[in-house]
Amino acid sequence: MTIREATVETPLGHFRITEQEGAITALTWGKGRSDESPLLREACQQLVAYTENRLQRFNLPLAPQGLEFQQAVWREMLKIPYGETRSYGDLAQKLDGIARAVGTACGANPIPVIIPCHRVIASDGELGGFSGAGGVVTKRQLLVHEGAIAEQLSFF
Repeated sequence: MTIREATVETPLGHFRITEQEGAITALTWGKGRSDESPLLREACQQLVAYTENRLQRFNLPLAPQGLEFQQAVWREMLKIPYGETRSYGDLAQKLDGIARAVGTACGANPIPVIIPCHRVIASDGELGGFSGAGGVVTKRQLLVHEGAIAEQLSFF
């Protein structure tokens, strides 16, 4: 079993992408080693294009590892269009689950941004949590980037 990694620098920071058996299995913030493979090069190009507003939907083979319910939540998250959000309750209703369990699955997402857990928010419009670097600040950045929420102006 060959595991490869690549690091790509974007306006959102450095991302470390992991490939295993021809599919993306993880995305984390930070730097790591850089192995070469066509899939990792493509994943890096797509991440850069996303951060430069040239890509709205990733087209990569994904193989996140998780429990059956987590897998179902991640599949539902992939259906949320760029620039839109859904609530934890919306996903729970589709999956015959509970919102808290959806939130836990979002937090366990091993491929954030590509599997867009940042597009899942609380039913009252609060952002909820985010497991990526920077937490909710990064989640807000991603949602503003996609136009899903307006950038808040500070008058102070």
